[in-house]
Amino acid sequence: MGPAEQQALCEIIAEDRHATVRQITARLAERTGVKVHPLTLGKIIKRLGIRRVHQTRHLPGPAAGSRYGYTERHRNAPTHARYASSVTDAEWAEVCDLFDPPGRGGRPPRHDRRAMLDACLYVVRTGCAWRMLPTDFPYWDNVYKTFRRWQSARLFEQMHDRLLVYWRAQMDRQASPTRAVIDSQSSRHSPQGGEAGFDANKKIKGRKRHMVTDTLGLVLAVSVSAACVSDRNALASTMDAALAKHPQITSLYADGGYAGQIADAWSSAHAVVVSITPSTARAWTGPQAELFGAPPTPPGGGLYKRWVVERTHAWQERFRRLIMHHDRLPEIGEAWVWLANARLLLNRLFR
Repeated sequence: MGPAEQQALCEIIAEDRHATVRQITARLAERTGVKVHPLTLGKIIKRLGIRRVHQTRHLPGPAAGSRYGYTERHRNAPTHARYASSVTDAEWAEVCDLFDPPGRGGRPPRHDRRAMLDACLYVVRTGCAWRMLPTDFPYWDNVYKTFRRWQSARLFEQMHDRLLVYWRAQMDRQASPTRAVIDSQSSRHSPQGGEAGFDANKKIKGRKRHMVTDTLGLVLAVSVSAACVSDRNALASTMDAALAKHPQITSLYADGGYAGQIADAWSSAHAVVVSITPSTARAWTGPQAELFGAPPTPPGGGLYKRWVVERTHAWQERFRRLIMHHDRLPEIGEAWVWLANARLLLNRLFR
């Protein structure tokens, strides 16, 4: 390559300093008619003393002087900022004392408590298996063991009960309700095993969630049993759990599945008026009239109140972990219900 071609090569490089060697080779052939192999041209460029230098660019404004490239700003964001199910700073500030109590003694926890809670929320929202947790979270076995400790300590229930009081205050309601609604929902169970049965009414083999809510649809008590357990047989245990936390309850609305001697005996023992309302508003005749009584007229009666618990069941289906029972122990299924409804209340209060 003669001096003229070398001069043309320097001009081509000066015109576009970001051009590749192949691009320079093509432009040199167009301008001088000299065809050179890219590898040979690369050696010629080095022989001429031309080196490719990565320039340092600066940010304008207040961040002037900071170079582009991989810095601390480009590292993985904290776990709580990466997923929609994670808690925000305001939400975590409201419940952090439950999961990370101040003045806690002993060895400091290896993993951030907030990251552990975000991992539990991720599982209940997406329905993924514990072993399939993203690597952004702590190791799945650590998260699962922490979840079981929190579930045994009923921390998810405590979090929900605290948020329930806040939301009722915003709705100009008393901290403890006086009226409640009860209903059940049957859903399938996975091959993991555990307590299960067949619901002959819904034709579902699995488990059943018995849930008590207030007239706003907020959960007061929940119990998980085999699907073969009838509603009337689960009334006493579920309502006893609700009265233990809310003894001011004086009225209970239920559908025809809870009617019978068990409901009457429980109502007499606890001085709670149980209003049995059928799913249809037609007038009953014969023996059914004594069992159900005259149906109330909406919107002031039982039919108007009963739909709130149905809505709560529908809300929970947004969380894929609750669509199907994947855990062997029923108490774990109850913990998922408390955590899912607490997540809904956090969304209402802080978003």
